Amino acid sequence: MDDIERQYWIAFSRVSRIGRVRVGQLEEHFGRLEHAWSASPGELRAAGLDPATITSCITARDTVRPDGELQRLQQHQVQALTWHDDAYPKQLLEIYDRPPVLYVRGKLNAADEWAVAVVGTRRVTVYGRQVAEEMSRGLASNRVTVVSGLARGVDAIAHRAALECGGRTIGVLACGLDLVYPPEHKRLAEEIVEAGALISDYPLGTQPRSEFFPRRNRILSGVSLGVLVVEGDTKSGALITARQALEQNREVFAVPGSIYSPNSRGTNKLIQDDGAKLTLDVQDILAELNLTMAAQQIEMADLMPPDETESVLLRQLSAQPTHIDEVRRESGLPIATVTSGLAMLELKGLVRQVGRMNYVRMREVASERVQM
Repeated sequence: MDDIERQYWIAFSRVSRIGRVRVGQLEEHFGRLEHAWSASPGELRAAGLDPATITSCITARDTVRPDGELQRLQQHQVQALTWHDDAYPKQLLEIYDRPPVLYVRGKLNAADEWAVAVVGTRRVTVYGRQVAEEMSRGLASNRVTVVSGLARGVDAIAHRAALECGGRTIGVLACGLDLVYPPEHKRLAEEIVEAGALISDYPLGTQPRSEFFPRRNRILSGVSLGVLVVEGDTKSGALITARQALEQNREVFAVPGSIYSPNSRGTNKLIQDDGAKLTLDVQDILAELNLTMAAQQIEMADLMPPDETESVLLRQLSAQPTHIDEVRRESGLPIATVTSGLAMLELKGLVRQVGRMNYVRMREVASERVQM
């Protein structure tokens, strides 16, 4: 997507009542959101927008300058990804209410496809703290990205535990990425940017509001393979995340606790009534999500970089599925060489077969990182 079109996607993200459905309507009708931005009320009506949304669009033109949006993002070192960008998280594309624009501060990479969210109460107990630390450390040590919401309590513990053992972590915010909430986590946020990313679907300058947090949680679960709930009462925001994860066909894990502890009522209920997997240690999560080989695959890829043939094959692959016949044709290699090379790259965790002999590239390799 060119920068001119991107600035209009960002501009529409500032318009109230414009989300996944209406962006889809505008893009289908106008082809480019650049054209939709300057459309007349009649044209917007023809695209399927209701009167209130049309009013919001027309009003926004008085206050939002699309040509200044990218510059503002650059000043705050924030990137705007649309759902057409290869860098947009693949898991997030799968959810129903995916955000048209995802704001990123830091860096997302292919390894983040192996991500697990760790959530729980802000009023964490000693037991909950110990569990959150051990689980997050175990995930990060196995090269699984730890996702959480930067909130007080379990969220902050999960982020810090991942950082302390050199792992990747992603913080999902319910405000613009030029802000940090709660404000005492500003230093933690900067550390997360260095070792992962902060993400949000709210444009710069958006202040955190109570109603934003439940919607934020759909992204938290959406970028993850599964969600671990450490502690939480029955009305905890962590349980909202868990239920959204279930709706998104994600795995939900819950740590059991005392039947007398309010902080364990929510997790115990998830296990009893909602089918959450009772989780006693990190191996329960790794086994259920088939992540037991994640660390070994990444280490093998770093220790055994691709040879010349494998490098040729990698250049033919991207995040979009490519059939083995096309890889053979573009590489000019014999089919037997292509087959054995792709098998070795898959063993190293550098590529993955996604069905019907189609392959996608999973991650960059050490030699490429040095050249950048």
